[in-house]
Amino acid sequence: MLALLNRYKFLCLALTLGCLALLACPGSAFALSTQAELIDNSGSAIGTVQVEQGHKGVLVNIQAKDLPPGYHGMHFHAVGDCSDLAAFKSAGGHVNPFDTPHGFRNPDGPHEGNLPNLVVAADGTVEVELYSDLVELDFGPAKLLDDDGTALIIHTDKDDHYSQPIGGSGGRIACAVIQ
Repeated sequence: MLALLNRYKFLCLALTLGCLALLACPGSAFALSTQAELIDNSGSAIGTVQVEQGHKGVLVNIQAKDLPPGYHGMHFHAVGDCSDLAAFKSAGGHVNPFDTPHGFRNPDGPHEGNLPNLVVAADGTVEVELYSDLVELDFGPAKLLDDDGTALIIHTDKDDHYSQPIGGSGGRIACAVIQ
């Protein structure tokens, strides 16, 4: 009986330590993530957007082709809808639950939809990984996986990170539904 009790205590200890090890490992297999197809204004797939929940924010990985070379504003938009191919206006405005001004350079900003500019190579390709601590995938007022999802939008021009409401980023040329 004593041997059985000691074996039970050992198993409980091992199970407890195993659970603690999983909790202490932020990169565990339980990370919440989603992947979306990035489309252009003709509806053609030009790449992918992967968003993974981090400790305090999201890790965003973008791989794309057939984009105009140079700098492009990029933002999280409030509605996960890319159905309006002509202008992607169905994605609504930027994620901005607190009605904060646009821009990393704005002393009263940035709002939660702000992202850094995307820099596309001369051959029209881009591969970038970035982190935003302004949003979460599935928690808080600026969660990306809300009832209607969100969209990642790439704009025609560079974001100046100050001008209202979109940093002078111009039209919308690519869209991915985050859901």
